[in-house]
Amino acid sequence: LILQGLKYPGVKSLAPDKPGKIFLMDLNEDNPRAVELRISRGFDLASFNPHGISTYIDKDDSVHLFVVNHPQQKSTVELFKFMEDDNSLLHLKTIQHDLLTCVNDIVAMGPDSFYATNDHYFTDFILMALEMFLGLTWSNVVYYSPKEVKEVAAGFYSANGINTSPDKKYIYVADILDHSVYVMEKHANWSLTHVKSLQLDTLADNLSVDPHTGDVWAGCHPNGMKLFYDDPDDPPASEVLRIQDILGERPAVTRVYADDGSVLQGSSVAAVYEGKLLVGTVFHRALYCQL
Repeated sequence: LILQGLKYPGVKSLAPDKPGKIFLMDLNEDNPRAVELRISRGFDLASFNPHGISTYIDKDDSVHLFVVNHPQQKSTVELFKFMEDDNSLLHLKTIQHDLLTCVNDIVAMGPDSFYATNDHYFTDFILMALEMFLGLTWSNVVYYSPKEVKEVAAGFYSANGINTSPDKKYIYVADILDHSVYVMEKHANWSLTHVKSLQLDTLADNLSVDPHTGDVWAGCHPNGMKLFYDDPDDPPASEVLRIQDILGERPAVTRVYADDGSVLQGSSVAAVYEGKLLVGTVFHRALYCQL
């Protein structure tokens, strides 16, 4: 699944007046292409501003899609059900909560529960910038379910991408401003405790996990400030890292892809499937390649 159309404070948008869209790409095809998914009536498409995304496959094999949305620069999580017969999305509900203030990414833990990162404490753009400038560690992770909503981890400079280990025992959080990926242990009451952090020499944005190997793949920004400069002669570079054995004593970090921005600008996520790599960006194109 691919999101298009994020409008984020300070970052350029290639289509600022167009609402966001969701695409499906079947990597089993010889020449896969992105097909737009139609969203059911009753959902406010005009203000759709998608950010993070996660899926949950229920016991009956139904697919639930969670999408972070920023209508009017607020934060909501939209819950959809994927209708395979006609490649559409049925909107089930909009989730809002006082603890979901500045949501960046989510990882689904059930048909209506998830962990979410708030990448800033403040929602005002000027205060956001001040928060970054002062190096405040007020960013956090929140657990949401219809029965309970609570902060489960705090003290991040800017908690960004979030994902889970294949066995669902650990949660991985990318703190983009701390150049780190944090490993958190999940407990029966959904609280998280810090296990370790892995320091990187780049800004890790979103994380994906290979369900077969447990490898963590990160879309990264070698120079994050270039995302805000919008200089066509000096575009933001792209970088993809693979982290193997992240739970072990000596995780192996490999740079799988790197580009100076001439091909791909501002890589923000990377996902693998059957020897194929798909790399997404903040505002640029996506890259599809064979490993």
